[in-house]
This record gives sequence, structure tokens and C-alpha cells, in this order.
Amino acid sequence: MKYSSKLIADAVGEFTKLPGIGEKTALRLVLHLLKQDEDKVEVFSKAVSRMRKDIKFCRVCHNVADQEVCEICNNAHRDASTVCLVESIRDVMAIENTGIYKGVYHILGGIISPIDGVGPEKLNIQSLIDRVKQGDIHEIIMAISPTIEGDTTSFYVSKRLSGLDVKISSIARGISFGGELEYADEMTLARSIATRLPYENSLIQH
Repeated sequence: MKYSSKLIADAVGEFTKLPGIGEKTALRLVLHLLKQDEDKVEVFSKAVSRMRKDIKFCRVCHNVADQEVCEICNNAHRDASTVCLVESIRDVMAIENTGIYKGVYHILGGIISPIDGVGPEKLNIQSLIDRVKQGDIHEIIMAISPTIEGDTTSFYVSKRLSGLDVKISSIARGISFGGELEYADEMTLARSIATRLPYENSLIQH
């Protein structure tokens, strides 16, 4: 697509770098911004810039936060003895939207995938082990997407946790095998957490 302005072309090019944004959608967004008052566009650009510059990652669970510890870990009304183990920040958001889970989280930051060069050492597994060793955690809920890589990751983490005094459970298979947790509807996800099973039982289901 040809543009009469290099400034427009550059802006469109940057928007197309975002996931799921093609050139036509990028152009529509750029033209929308072009119609806005300059001060509104300035607020938009500053918000994005400030987010990237000032965002922190919780030193406890690795969730995004404005402070050193995220709001969920800092919430005295949450059950800190129950930890939901998830792959990503988006999974936390999906589970929080169900309104049913009142424990805390631990974000792995990915799943084991040798093909993609992601080994256990690149994930936030050791920090989970350290949290459990402190003795305040009674249950770990494996809430990782039921894919081959996800199940491999859950199995690896369960082996690392073996011998420690903690209950390991897994969300029920309301989520179809191969499905992504973040795309599950809220009712299915809520039911999967509420009817979670001992992790050993989830292995038998395969």
C-alpha cells in the first residue's frame, strides 16, 4: 500500500508490529488518531510510554504491578496458602474474571518447549520452589493450558515439588485438550477450578 506521507507510513508500520494488527487495521487506527485533538493523542502516547517504562513485575508471583508487590499478593483478604500456577499474565486475568478464585498466583512466564528453546531454567520455577519451602503454602493448583507442552510443564513442576509438604491439584478437564486457558469461557474456567482434582488423578485421565 502506498502512502502520500512518510509519517503515516511509519506510524502504520509500527502498528502492524502489534499482534493481530494487519496493514488495513493499522491504517484505520492511524487515521483515527489523526482525527483526534493533539492533546488526546499526547495522553495516549504518554500512557503507553509510561506503562513500558514504569511497569514492574511482582517479586513474589511475577505478575505485572505498579509496586514491588502486586495488588493480589498484597491483598490480606486473599488466601495466601493456595497458589494457582499459570503460564502467563493473561491467564491470571482470565481466572480473575471468573470471580470464583480467592487464592494467589505464581506466573511461570511460559511453558517448557524444547522446539522453541524454552527449558525449565528459563521459567519461574525455582522461585515457586522457594515459596513452597517457606512453609506457608498448602496447595498448588496446576492451571496450565492442557496442551502437550503444558502437560509436560505441569509434570516437571510436580516432580520438582515432590517431597515438599504441599498438596498438588489440577483444574478439571472442562478445558478441552489442546485448548488455551485464556480463551476458555468464564463459566467453564470457573467450574474447572472449583472442581479441581488431585494432580495424580489428572495423570490417570490421559
